Formats: sequence, structure tokens, C-alpha cells
Amino acid sequence: MCTGMRDVTLTTEELRKLLSCGCSDATALHLYCKSGAPRETALDALHFTSAQMIAATNCLRRLGLWQEQVQAHIRPAPPEYSYEDVQREIKNSSFSKLIGEAQRRFGRTLSTEELKTLLSMTDYLRLPNEVIGLLLSYCIERSRMANGRMPSMRTVEKEAYHWADAGIVTLEEASFYAQSRQRLHTRVQALQRRLQITQRRLTAAEERYIHSWMEMGFGDDVIFLAYERTCEKTGGLKWAYMNGILKSWNEKGLHSVQEVEAENKPAVAVGRRGNDACQRHNAEVSPLSRQAVARILSEEG
Repeated sequence: MCTGMRDVTLTTEELRKLLSCGCSDATALHLYCKSGAPRETALDALHFTSAQMIAATNCLRRLGLWQEQVQAHIRPAPPEYSYEDVQREIKNSSFSKLIGEAQRRFGRTLSTEELKTLLSMTDYLRLPNEVIGLLLSYCIERSRMANGRMPSMRTVEKEAYHWADAGIVTLEEASFYAQSRQRLHTRVQALQRRLQITQRRLTAAEERYIHSWMEMGFGDDVIFLAYERTCEKTGGLKWAYMNGILKSWNEKGLHSVQEVEAENKPAVAVGRRGNDACQRHNAEVSPLSRQAVARILSEEG
């Protein structure tokens, strides 16, 4: 055991969950955190890539084994940037290039207030310029897919706070996050069509349901199976009922259509007629059977 790490004791429930998930990275991360080692050193200590760390963390969240850490300090209020602050920073070639990139992506000149927001991302949130560039692309693409419009700088700022709070501060982490969210959005859209929701957008609550099912490890086919069973029982799509079905399957470790159908397949019972169909050796012949045999023999004679 490494210095500073204590022996680890797992509960039966923790052990069951870790064995059922089949994710060795999640198991390693959970054991590392249970040892008392600080989370922020896990990526280097376990030799994880950023993608492995995010995937392992998401897996532990699905299992209910990852408790979000409360911020040790409250983020101080951002400074009130002035026009002079912006003009002074524009003389910095790095910030000037970021402005040019942002304006190119938005297809217009940014206002002074928008430039202040951009400055806040670099100066206050401490996000690197390359991460902000990827953030802008991510927000623009997401907004276009959602409503066909460009996002406001306020929307970009909210997402920037989310990235900063989540520790997404390197280009590798930002790329992985943006790609995984894009794949998730594409899956949600495909599943929405399969659930025959085509005339409206999903509500925030409905999206949260779908995200949770995907984070549990369910594919589209097994989610659709839960939808069919929900419709059979309730006459339509009832999100809470469908969520109950999928949570039950997740607790049992059933994550594919084959596993669910095998679990629900009734046992083949041997009926009484099947047992009695064959004459057992040395079994007593019934009077009715004797009469039938005698009749057949007399006809042949």
C-alpha cells in the first residue's frame, strides 16, 4: 500500500455493485478513494487518461458510489471589468487572438459587454484560450441543433462556469467532454424518434430520465423494450413507470434484451400427462388397458 493510504474495507453492497459493473477502472478509482487518498491525485496515481477518469467517475455515479464533493471554498464574486480593462487586455496578443476567434465563430463583432464576459473566462475562471475556443464551438453547435440559432454570450458564460467547476481545464478533457456530450445528444434524438416523440422537444425532466438510463449502461433496444412494457401496462408512455422498470433491471444487472428475456422466461414444467404418457417398467396395467389389448388381439385373430 502506498504511503498515506489506509487499508480498505468494502461493504457487501459495494462489492456487489463493483462486480456487477464490470468496469476495472471504476473499481480501481473507488478503492483509491476509499483508501483515503485525495481525489485530485487519482488521475496521476492510477495512470488514467482524462477519458478513463471521466468514464470511471460516471460509472461510480451510476452505481451510487460517487458522492459529489462540496466545494471547500465559495467562489469569490467575479470582478467588475471596465471598458479600460478590456482595452488594456486587447493589447495582449493572446487575448486579442481569442477575440478574433470568437468573432469569427459568431460571425459578428462582439459588444463591449460580451468582451467583458470573454475576459472573465480567461482572467476569473482561468480557462486556457484553446479550451475557450472549443467551448465556443461546443455551445454554437449545441444551440444550432436545439433551435437553429446562435447562442448568446450569456449561454456560453454559463457553460464556462460548468466546465470550470467540473475541472475541465485542459484541451484533452474539453475534447472528450464535448465529444461525449455530442454522442449523448445524438443518441437522445434517435431514441426520441423511436419513442414516437416527434412533434415537440423533450422537457428537461424527460432528458434527465434518458440520460440516467444511458448512464446505467442501457442500450437503445433494451430502453425500447421497457417502453413497450410500459405501454402494455399503462396504455402509453409513463416516464416514472418506465424508469421504475429500468431501475429494477439495473439493480438485477440486466442490461441487454437477451438478459431481460432470459430472466423473465418461465421455467419449463413437466406436466402430469407428460409423465403418464409412457408406461413405466413393471407398472400395473389398468383394467381399461387390459380390455383394449384383448379387443385388439381378438380382432387380429
